[in-house]
Order: sequence, then structure tokens, then C-alpha cells
Amino acid sequence: MEDTKKYLPMTETAYYILLCLKKPEHGYGIMQRVETMTKERIKIGPGTMYGTLSKLEGQALIRQVEEVDRKKIYEITGKGLQVLTLEMSRLKELYENGERILGGVDEYE
Repeated sequence: MEDTKKYLPMTETAYYILLCLKKPEHGYGIMQRVETMTKERIKIGPGTMYGTLSKLEGQALIRQVEEVDRKKIYEITGKGLQVLTLEMSRLKELYENGERILGGVDEYE
């Protein structure tokens, strides 16, 4: 698991792509889902999407499972799931520390 830490911190784009690939999906489907999930805060353009998919595939965090009508369908790998889980833990720690300190409970002073 130690080698998976080298992928952190993740970009929001990579995070959401991995999250969406819990079930197999193609790039355009991921773009639509991320836009909906983030209430249009994040709109992934085609260049960013396909560049990130290529990078994640090269890192073995996702894999292509099939091709339908010239659309490549990807899914998250076991390694990708480990990295995503680590990133979620990292983000949770950031959030919890912020809440404690902003809430006036700073035990680190």
C-alpha cells in the first residue's frame, strides 16, 4: 500500500474520474456525471478528460474493459480503489482539522 501514497494528493479531476469509474463508463458519460454531481461547479473538457484517463490508465488506476461504438469504456482497478480510499481519508482529515480549529477547539496550540 505504501507505493499508492505517491499518487496523493489528487487533482479534483482525477478524484472524480476514479469515483465515477466504480461502475464502467466512457469519457463523455464521466464528464456528464461529474458536472451533475458537482452541480456544474466542475466541467471537465475533452482534452482534460482524455489526458487524465490516459494518465490514470498508465498508472494502472483504471483499465479499459471494452469498446462500444468507438467509445472506450473504463473501470477503476483495485489499485485505483486503494488510492481513492486514501485520498478520501486525506480529505476527511483536512475537513475535520478545519472544523475543529474554526469551531474553537484547537488542541494543537
